[in-house]
Amino acid sequence: MAPRRPPVPEPDADLFGAPPPRRPETPPGPRPLADRLRPQVLEEVVGQDHLVGPEGALTGMLARGSLASLILWGPPGVGKTTIARLLAERAGLDFVSLSAVFSGVADLKRAFDEARARRRAGRGTLLFVDEIHRFNRAQQDGFLPVVEDGTVTLVGATTENPSFVLNGALLSRCQVLVLRRLDDAALEKLLTRAEEEGGHPLPLDEAARATLRAMADGDGRYLLNLAEQLLALPEGTQPLTPEGLAELLSRRAALYDKDREEHYNLISALHKSLRGSDPDAALYWFARMLQGGEDPRYIARRLTRFAAEDVGMADPRALPLAIAAWETYERLGSPEGELALAQLVVHLGTAPKSNAVYAAWGAARRAAKETGSLMPPMHILNAPTKLMQELGYGSGYEYDHEAEDAFSGQNYFPDGMRRQSFYRPTGRGAEAAVQERMAEWAKLRARKGGA
Repeated sequence: MAPRRPPVPEPDADLFGAPPPRRPETPPGPRPLADRLRPQVLEEVVGQDHLVGPEGALTGMLARGSLASLILWGPPGVGKTTIARLLAERAGLDFVSLSAVFSGVADLKRAFDEARARRRAGRGTLLFVDEIHRFNRAQQDGFLPVVEDGTVTLVGATTENPSFVLNGALLSRCQVLVLRRLDDAALEKLLTRAEEEGGHPLPLDEAARATLRAMADGDGRYLLNLAEQLLALPEGTQPLTPEGLAELLSRRAALYDKDREEHYNLISALHKSLRGSDPDAALYWFARMLQGGEDPRYIARRLTRFAAEDVGMADPRALPLAIAAWETYERLGSPEGELALAQLVVHLGTAPKSNAVYAAWGAARRAAKETGSLMPPMHILNAPTKLMQELGYGSGYEYDHEAEDAFSGQNYFPDGMRRQSFYRPTGRGAEAAVQERMAEWAKLRARKGGA
């Protein structure tokens, strides 16, 4: 039997000078299946072997007796709270839980005071903060001294990218561990445990069982909530097909936040699939964004940007086609207009690629910044007044249409600035012909002394 822990001295008062109220006991009553199946030891956690497996990061910390303050970053229902609770138990720390949604400064102050009291009594505290990203910057700063001096071992849980939502100072004091969405094998383990707990198999055929796992979208808690509904069906229910399952249960909304990290992840995946000339993957990410509720106009804008940046002169038709697809969507709306955008996705994915214009534009802007206010050479200046003519404006200009091959070869850069080569066409697509043309002009320019 574990030794009885000494009582924790009560802190004197909270920020407002009043003794802190005692927290009420959790009322008794039926517990959801997901709570009944909550792992009792770290080895029972599924889908996070990179953290709690034999070679996992947390397993190593516990073996060394050096549990650091942590930020657990991952999607909903993958075990963040459970892992925090089990870490406290394994490390011999008192587990204290706060939610950033329902807690304020007074709650933090109380938790810190209680942790200091435990420390004086020879006990440590693991402070678990759910949705820690919801604390503002000032509140996050409040954790720094108690983490720094070891008053608490902080374990924060977040579904948001920590580098976007947490203070750099707090991040520097914590180790960020990424939890993975549960894969098919992990979800199947949970279904097996649910059947053992329920005492009978789920009334599903194999296809429906696969559909149930897909409905969960990597969220173990959501899967067990669905399984609980199925286990409650009358005894003798015939195995459901995928269609029957869909009628009984509602499909989980796709994990997608239009103004947060998942938004940027998916548009990045679409852009890079197009750049990698994989129209099938690009169509998949396009469909994922639409299914998640993204505004098709935003996608049309990004596809137009791609046409200019990544296809460029290798296929000059890409940019007008992008504008045409965008306008088609504006006229037809959803869902009819989405087909025009899908056609654009396929065209961009299969088009030859060149970022030569994109690179040239960047180089030209840098040169313009570096050279300041250099005047154009006199021979390409207009001379609308007699004075300007007398000063030599336009003197020596050669009209290219009257030159051999309609190419004068004159210098058009400022006097004193060496000629630059910003645009370097590739040999792909329509740009191959441009490359040949520019190479020929370079020879003519050298021969005529325009360099």
